[in-house]
Amino acid sequence: MAGHFEPQPGGGAAVTLDEVEISILRSLAVQLLELVGPGDEPGAGESDDLLASIFNDGPSEPPADPVLARLFPDAYGGPDVVPDDDVRAASGEFRRYTENDLRARKRGDALVLIRSLDALSADPETGAVLRLAPDECRQWLGALNDLRLAIGTRLDVTDEEDGGQLLRLPDTDPRKPMVLAYLWLGGLQETLVESLMA
Repeated sequence: MAGHFEPQPGGGAAVTLDEVEISILRSLAVQLLELVGPGDEPGAGESDDLLASIFNDGPSEPPADPVLARLFPDAYGGPDVVPDDDVRAASGEFRRYTENDLRARKRGDALVLIRSLDALSADPETGAVLRLAPDECRQWLGALNDLRLAIGTRLDVTDEEDGGQLLRLPDTDPRKPMVLAYLWLGGLQETLVESLMA
């Protein structure tokens, strides 16, 4: 089970992680939380009206940070399309009503990852076995996907071939640790999907 997820009887998945892997995953998830930003939950004195919270407007412009733009893409158009005014307006309107919920879901996924790692105590020699229930698996998949998108964007990965080329970077290249993390997260994500389909 070391290094990859395996299906569990009755659903869910498990993986053995050592202290370094736990630390790396947790650190990346914390960085993702910081990037996505704090929630916009109502504060003291604000209305707890459910209807008002449903219509709480979010941003209508895409984020300037390329990673955030990748995590929260425009709903219309595409990366190779120069949007006209109608497409920009439709994307802005869609973003205004969906981005806050999407940010909340991404924060929730990352928090599940962090909390499940915090509950582990790894033996220095054998590691720790992380067992995930089916609903936790889905949240882990979301968090792993977001982490890979963030790292891939920072590395300018545009397709799977880029990942292989980046692996051939010399060990002295400052991008090499992030490349290894990107590929490792991909392996975790792939084996988690396979475990859920088994």
